[in-house]
Amino acid sequence: MIEQMKHSMKFLISLSETSARMTAVAVACLVLFAGCNFAPKYANPSIETAGAFKELTPAQFKDTDGWKTAEPKDDAIRGKWWEIFGDTNLNALEEQVAISNQTVAAAFANFLSARAVVKQARSQFFPTVTADPSVIRSRQPLSKGSIATVYSLPLDASWEPDFWGGIRNSVKASSFEAQATLADLENTRLAIQAELAADYFQLHSMDSQKLLLDAAVRAYDESLRLTQVLHDTGIASDQDVAQAETQLNIARAQASDLGILRSQLEHAIAMLIGKPASAFSIAPEPMDTNAVAIPFGIPSQLLERRPDIAATERRVAEANARIGVARAAYFPTVTLSGSGGYQSLSLANFTSAPNLAWSVGASLAQTLFDAGKRKAVTEQAWAAYQASVANYRQTVLAAFQDVEDNLSALRILSQEIRQQDVAVTSSQRYLNLASDRYKLGIDSYLNVIIAQTTLLNNQRTAVNLRMEQMTASVQLIKALGGGWDVSHKKDSDHPLSTVL
Repeated sequence: MIEQMKHSMKFLISLSETSARMTAVAVACLVLFAGCNFAPKYANPSIETAGAFKELTPAQFKDTDGWKTAEPKDDAIRGKWWEIFGDTNLNALEEQVAISNQTVAAAFANFLSARAVVKQARSQFFPTVTADPSVIRSRQPLSKGSIATVYSLPLDASWEPDFWGGIRNSVKASSFEAQATLADLENTRLAIQAELAADYFQLHSMDSQKLLLDAAVRAYDESLRLTQVLHDTGIASDQDVAQAETQLNIARAQASDLGILRSQLEHAIAMLIGKPASAFSIAPEPMDTNAVAIPFGIPSQLLERRPDIAATERRVAEANARIGVARAAYFPTVTLSGSGGYQSLSLANFTSAPNLAWSVGASLAQTLFDAGKRKAVTEQAWAAYQASVANYRQTVLAAFQDVEDNLSALRILSQEIRQQDVAVTSSQRYLNLASDRYKLGIDSYLNVIIAQTTLLNNQRTAVNLRMEQMTASVQLIKALGGGWDVSHKKDSDHPLSTVL
């Protein structure tokens, strides 16, 4: 008997050691398989960048009358970029964009939705556990009409280990899409802020033009009275009076016409800050904001500063992860399942051992023939990746063009404004001479009208050029990414880290 017990103990120990070795092998296999990842190793798509913007080469600075780029210690705008213009009213309006603009609100909701998709994808890492308690009362004919009540409390669990990285790559892809959606939100916010600033400067340029036209109306009215006096004394003709009246009425009509565009700009600003147009107004005020030197850095910094570039790059990473998801479909799916619970005809001693039932198992599913479906899906994933790379490079090229366009606009506008100011001075001198000659009876009133019209047109052109300069400044800041910048954030404070 003692020998049999020793033999039994040795057998149990041997069985235990064998079981332990099998468990260790199984765990090793799980670790090995869990490390499989069939997504290509990701790297940012290569893109050619110049060492400096073409518009900033020394040859472009000739005849610019002092126009030059900013040279601050920090070569990039940060945060509330609109404060660089020093307009408190503009600052107050811009602050309302992030709070009340509905387009920004919709973009933020899209980001929250994308982040929720990440959480959904992550849930696949964990088992699914369900409970289906029931109480069934039944009568069976073969049991002589007896009625029985069955109480059951089953628990079922299933888990699909991520052997081939399909779930991990799906989570990565969802995370990258959420990051891209966050960058889309920032791009939407920047676009609306820039549109608000541009509309604001254009609206006040209308106020400046209104002041010019009101001054012209007063001058033309005075000229009409003078011409009427000269007509009464026999010096001026009826034609001179008619010309003076015509010029006065044209100026009044032009002054009234400005109200249409100004009202539309005011309504547009109301919409941008999320207010009803009927309950919003901006007091008339001439544009007195001057252009400022804008820091911008080097071309390669656009890859970090522009949110639209960040969004397209994140979608390249997403497409790369989708390739791994498609490749994982070639391999079998392993599902581990288990169930347990209690079942009894009575609630008394319901959770006792005799009423316990359980089962565990595993299943493996492998598609043997799909007529090339998985291959086609993989090819589609590769094509989507290549398209996303092309979109990324196109976005970068468009960004470089955007910056160069606005740099050239500012450079040329600085020259044009200087030349236009000279033209305004010359036309004022021309008007003074024409008025003196008319009063002396040397020239006809037509010369005065021509001089007055020339001066007014030149003055309005000068206002328009300064408005275009302010708009180009805003568009350049937008082209540079505004105050959004990935490179100056710590990893824990990364704008895109909130969805990782």
